[in-house]
Amino acid sequence: MTDDPFPPEVVAQIARHMNDDHAEDNLLIVRALGGAATATAATMSGMDQDAMEFTAVVDDIEVPIRIPFTHRLTERREVRSEASRMYREACAALGEEPTH
Repeated sequence: MTDDPFPPEVVAQIARHMNDDHAEDNLLIVRALGGAATATAATMSGMDQDAMEFTAVVDDIEVPIRIPFTHRLTERREVRSEASRMYREACAALGEEPTH
């Protein structure tokens, strides 16, 4: 048994949700918090207890982007609040009105 709260199957479920239901949010997060202001696409590619990872398209090239959480996550339920925080911070940084 492992102490990792984010085994591969859990990460895959979270990524599927983020990519299927929050694709536009991913792009805002990568543009504002990932240092890729000119990104034209972004998909969540992975995560661990310390950060969420994305693959972004910048100047027609796929690049990895890692965006740290505010603290080390120890439970799956914490991912939602961190993803929401990232989205709200990204909206504020880009002057966008959050839609959820």
